[in-house]
Amino acid sequence: MPKLSHQFRASLPSALQAAVELILKIFSYYLIPIGIAVVSLIALVFWHDEYRTSGDVPLTMHVLADPAGTLDPASALGQARARALTNTHDTHLSEAPVWFVVEPMPRPGAQVLEFPSRHALDIACWNAASLAPLGTASRSDSTGLLSADKAGFALSVAPLPRQLLCRGTFAGPARLTVVQWPIEQYVLSVKQYHRKSGLLDGGMIVLALFILITALINRQPVYVMFAGWLILNLRVGALSAGWDIQWLGQAVPSEWLLRSRAVTFTMYGIATLTLYQALLKDHLAEMRYVVPMRVMQWLCMPMLAAAILVPYGMYLPLMWGILACCFSLMTIGLFKIIVESRTRVAAWFAASFAVTFMASLAEVASAAFGMRELLGVINSVTAALASSLLAALAVAEQMRMETEKRQEAQEELEHAYKAMPVGLFTLDIYGHFLSVNPALQKMLGMTDFTAGRTAWRQYFTEASWAALHEQVHAKVEAEMELTSRDGGQRFQVSATLARSRIEGVLQDTTEKHKATEQLRFMANNDPLTKVFNRRGIEREFSNASASLAAGRPMALAYVDLDRFKLINDLFGHGAGDEVLKQVCERMGAMLAGGQQLGRVGGDEFVIVMPETAIPLASIIVRGIVDRLGSTPYRVGDKAFHVRASVGLIEVVPGMPMKDAVSTADRACREAKTGTGDGLVVYERDADAFRQRAAELDLVERLSGPAATDGLLLEMQPIMSLRTPFESLNFEVLLRMREPDGRIVPAGAVIVAAEKSGRASVIDRWVLTSTLAWIAEHNDELVNTRFVCMNLSGASLNDERFVQDTFDILGRYVHVASRLCLEITESVALHDLDNTRRFIDQVRGFGVKVALDDFGAGYTSFSYLKELPADVLKIDGNFIVNINAHPANVAIVEAIVSLAVNLGMKTIAEWAEDAATVQTLQEIGVDYVQGFVVARSMPPERILEGRSSASFIQDAALLALLSEWDKPPTSHLASVTRLH
Repeated sequence: MPKLSHQFRASLPSALQAAVELILKIFSYYLIPIGIAVVSLIALVFWHDEYRTSGDVPLTMHVLADPAGTLDPASALGQARARALTNTHDTHLSEAPVWFVVEPMPRPGAQVLEFPSRHALDIACWNAASLAPLGTASRSDSTGLLSADKAGFALSVAPLPRQLLCRGTFAGPARLTVVQWPIEQYVLSVKQYHRKSGLLDGGMIVLALFILITALINRQPVYVMFAGWLILNLRVGALSAGWDIQWLGQAVPSEWLLRSRAVTFTMYGIATLTLYQALLKDHLAEMRYVVPMRVMQWLCMPMLAAAILVPYGMYLPLMWGILACCFSLMTIGLFKIIVESRTRVAAWFAASFAVTFMASLAEVASAAFGMRELLGVINSVTAALASSLLAALAVAEQMRMETEKRQEAQEELEHAYKAMPVGLFTLDIYGHFLSVNPALQKMLGMTDFTAGRTAWRQYFTEASWAALHEQVHAKVEAEMELTSRDGGQRFQVSATLARSRIEGVLQDTTEKHKATEQLRFMANNDPLTKVFNRRGIEREFSNASASLAAGRPMALAYVDLDRFKLINDLFGHGAGDEVLKQVCERMGAMLAGGQQLGRVGGDEFVIVMPETAIPLASIIVRGIVDRLGSTPYRVGDKAFHVRASVGLIEVVPGMPMKDAVSTADRACREAKTGTGDGLVVYERDADAFRQRAAELDLVERLSGPAATDGLLLEMQPIMSLRTPFESLNFEVLLRMREPDGRIVPAGAVIVAAEKSGRASVIDRWVLTSTLAWIAEHNDELVNTRFVCMNLSGASLNDERFVQDTFDILGRYVHVASRLCLEITESVALHDLDNTRRFIDQVRGFGVKVALDDFGAGYTSFSYLKELPADVLKIDGNFIVNINAHPANVAIVEAIVSLAVNLGMKTIAEWAEDAATVQTLQEIGVDYVQGFVVARSMPPERILEGRSSASFIQDAALLALLSEWDKPPTSHLASVTRLH
């Protein structure tokens, strides 16, 4: 109980304070404004008006217009008296002088005659009885008893003459009246006039200043425009009340008065149109009033120029007509907006326009038709006050709507700030968090956040804060990567300096970083074995090659697993993959320092060994070969034995990796043949390097524009085994002459041409040169039945070369029948349909076709019937040692028998002795080619022989040919025996 009493006493002062604050708020927010309104209403209805006037009497008068302006007072007096009496006279915009005679009312006390027209420019009065002048007055000056007062003029004279003659000039829709006042009441009316004008000016100016200041504070241009519109509205109302002759208590110069009225009206119309469009632009865009609005906009500046340059009397009707049309369109548009959108801004603005429009119509009707009673209902003064109030309500409604939009945007921004999946934060210049969103708290595990106390350094390193602080001060937007203090997370931060605070965005990039690292690893490493892939090992080779310039050694090894394909074929790729992993583990265990292993094929690897001399590299690689093949690889319950062949080379400065790998691959292939017990080493001066350099040089030469420079043709005779002395047939062989005179054999040239992609260029040159030579020596080649020429496989698969071949044959069609194109069997069978089409087309020119190296392939016999060839050229491997291997005799005999049955001739190449020629003749081969007949020779020498046998130098073959000329009894017996 004592505890509860203590709590009650402690909370009582707070409750009392809250109650006092609530009462003060209710009093200030509600009671005071309501009290002021009630008291003001009572004062207006019941209290005495200190400025209420009485005793003013309108006087009648005789009025005479003087259009020519030539009448003198005496003439005008006589003519005016003849006119009827009237209380008012409207000038209908006429600026001609008006004479009028007034009879004041006899009243006791001092009297004042007032001429209240605000459109009067000047006035002069005379005593009608004596025509003595009483005074003159204008807007700038007065003499005698006349003076400018209130909106018009006043005559103060005692006693008043019985009759007065006056003359006045007017501008605009003037109405002439004369009012007689007791002097004390007139003075009171003057005070009332200035009080009302002061109230109107002061109230409107204060309101305009308030709106202007509000606009400047809130940076709202539309409210600046509204403030100006209020001032112009004040001047329009002042014109109606006759107060526009002064501004802020200062008299407007008379020469400015008429021009200022025209400019005021015009500027009021421009400001009204601009304000109208600014407040309702979204609604106007959806309506069909775009064209009228643009027309009104284009009229603004010309109207302003006319207000300055055109005389006032001419300008007024023009202005009234244009303003009436424009206000009508704008009012109709407003009501349409109200109907369609039901916006309160448009409603208040429509009411303001309606009041202004009605007041303007009343002014126009009053001026044009003399309907002055309308001004008693509504005029520019009441219109100015009412329209300003209604327009202020429209602006207030617009401000309310904009405030609500800003509040909604603020709420959405706060919601987005809290819901944003990235971390948002604000730091002071000392590194303390001023605000954080929930995402950042979650990222950093921030459980207890205190603005201004929770520091950056609690979650990141001091160095990261220093870097962030430096960057935001050095450039507009700073970006950097961060690591959490414990190193377990990575972040990307973007920050900028704003109002001495650091505003930033923090993203957790831990997973992205891991993925990037994984992608980077996969880009350079083999996904199965995790060692470098081709790209990665090339990069390592490039980095290691830099040490060669400093004279440090470097080696490269090419490793190929022997018969590894069998494991995949017999046991599946899963077993093969597991073996590859174990192979890489064993090789990796043998490497040290900067030595790197890379997988460049299915079962092929490259080892880059920087700063490793070739003797040490040989020891390491020998260890790898032994370790790979010494212990079986276990996969499940199976064990596999895998051996490797390795080619090791010493890398020289400037050697590209592709050349190094190619040379090491050559050494590896040599190791596979059994040489070197699984390892072949090429040191710096090895022949393989020179051969590789020569090959590369040749490839480069053939890749250039002068690929055929240095090419020449040689010819090797092909002898008939049936009539050796009756035909001169030969094969065209390609050679290349080096600059030093050496002759490069065809094999090296063809390999280089195929590697450089210029095989078709070489074959095109050979074909053209051969046919041109045959055509040139056609008369000397009377015993020549055919001239053989080889086509490379690359050329045969080149559509452009094939088409060029047909074009060349077409140019030499008269000798094309002597040409025999040799197509390698393996190339022919690679694309059988394409080969068949080519053979059919060249045979159309009379060209013969031979299948070269027949018997070297796997599918020769099954596809031979599909190829319409003329000649089978038997592979030389069956011929060179035919008598040493009886199987070769049987194979060649079978080929000959097949060719005979298919209607083809046979040519045996690589014949090197007379015994081979004799066996071939006995088997039934048609032609023979080889060193025993003749080696290749220049074309000019081939023309010296009558037949291919003319070039034989071998005595044994010559003797054999001599025996063939004898009766063939024994020969036929031997053939019978062979068959």
